[in-house]
Order: sequence, then C-alpha cells, then structure tokens
Amino acid sequence: MSEGCATSLSAVLVQAFSDQPFSGNGAAVVRLPQPASAAWMQALAANLKQSETAYLVPWQDGWALRWFTPSCEVPLCGHATLAALVALGHWGHLEAGQPCRFHTRSGPLAVVLGREGAGGSLELPSGTLEPMAPPEALSLLLERRLGAEPQGYWRSGLGYRVALIADEAPLAAMGSLASELVGDERNGLVLMQSLPATTTRMVEARPADYQLRFFAPGLGIDEDPVTGSAHALVAPYWQQRCNKAAVVGWQCAPRGGGMLLEPASSGMIRLTGRGHLLWEGRLNAGLEEESHQAWRSWLNGA
Repeated sequence: MSEGCATSLSAVLVQAFSDQPFSGNGAAVVRLPQPASAAWMQALAANLKQSETAYLVPWQDGWALRWFTPSCEVPLCGHATLAALVALGHWGHLEAGQPCRFHTRSGPLAVVLGREGAGGSLELPSGTLEPMAPPEALSLLLERRLGAEPQGYWRSGLGYRVALIADEAPLAAMGSLASELVGDERNGLVLMQSLPATTTRMVEARPADYQLRFFAPGLGIDEDPVTGSAHALVAPYWQQRCNKAAVVGWQCAPRGGGMLLEPASSGMIRLTGRGHLLWEGRLNAGLEEESHQAWRSWLNGA
C-alpha cells in the first residue's frame, strides 16, 4: 500500500431523492482510480460531513461501492447509491436508461440511470420485520413527544427498529429525538404513519401513501433527511396495507424528499427517485491506496 499519493480526484455533491437544491439527502461521491484504505476514506468522510460519502472504483462488470458516515462505514445506503448513479451519469460513464451493477457489502445492486441523468432506479434488499413489544423507554418518549404510544413495533435484520405512529400524531412537526434515544434505537429508529389521500406530498405526480422519519445517532446521523434503506425495509408492509404493488414513500424530515417503491424481479425493492447535482469539483487529499484483495475481502463480508 502506498501512502499520500498525489492524486486529484473527481467529486460531486448530490441531493438525493429530490430535484431541488437544499432538499433531499446530500451525499458526496468520490471517484477513485484504485481502492483506497478504509482509514483514508473515513477521514475524508469525517471532513465532508455529509450523511454519507460514497466511493466508487471500476470493478469487474460495474463499480465497487462503499459508504461512510462521518463516524463509521455502513453496509447499505440507499440515498448515496442514487447519488453515485447520478454522479456516473454526470461524468459520462453511463447513459440514460443504461443499467449498471454496483458491487457492495450487501451484495450486487442493480441500478438504471434515469432520463437526462436526473435520477434513476436502484434495487435494495428489504429484509424482514419481526414484531415485538416496544421498549418502555421508547413508549414513554413517544407519548411525551407525540401524545401517543406506538401502534406497532418491529425489529429488523438491518438493525433498524420500526414504530408505527397514529395517523393524527404530529410526526412532521416533532423535534429531533436523537439526544433522547437509548439502546438499540440509537442505531436506527424508523417512525412511520399513513397519509390521507388528500396529501400534498407528491413524487412523480403521485401522492405519498405514508411518511416516516429516521434517527440514527449511534451511526453519527442524528436525523437522516431521506433514507432509502429504511423505505425499502418498510415498503412490503405498506404495499400490503395499501393493497398496491407500488407505493410512494415520503420522508418528512426538515429537508425531506420521497420515492416510488415497487417489487423487483430480483426479490428486492426497486426505488425510483431523482437527484440534484449541487456542486462538482476536485479533491486534493493525498490518496492512500489499498489492495484490490482488501476491498474484495470487505465486499465478500470477510
């Protein structure tokens, strides 16, 4: 491994799951000529201070993709995957309608660039929701902040906990819960509720069926503006509840956004959304290289 290689790197910032600036979920995307060390990628992500920073390396029939929050590497991230797709289109590596494959810690992810490179679709694993009794501390917290205890509570293979909130609870107006979460909820808590047919929350000219908020202070993210992995996780619940093959999810965070979710032939959930490229530039960060074998071991779960 060589340290401090003087390489200028292409980088962009994409606001994922939105077509407007200053909305959606920001993700930095960095194109690497060869694998970089995890320590170097983590240091850069900490400095960029986005919910996630995505790193792309040409790999086999597509691209290797890894995601870092400001404090740790994560095995799956939806919005930074969409951002990476938009970035490849912007850099001229993909054309509209062209499929591509990202090789990740969570397995290969199929993506397709949308029209004019303004977004696209990606397939994410959903996982399962296992019902359980909500922790007393969380029930008391939600009673105090929303005026109602959870109507349902689940744990998941992703490590996220999910709580269903009454329709009338003021979820969108609620302040952050990050500083008050304890235990497993700190590594990912989804609060979700259904929306009325009269909602003004629209995605691709379709009204949203439900909305959610996502808190993960244990991962260095007090609140995520739009969380693709969380929507993919709860999509089957809402598809069954709404009796629809395709549902629209909205994230009602202070800087929110939304997406269309439908089952894919792969058995995963296909997310379709837009992305706005906010800035592009060059990074002079002294690339610390790593071997392809080290990346291969990480991608294979070793």
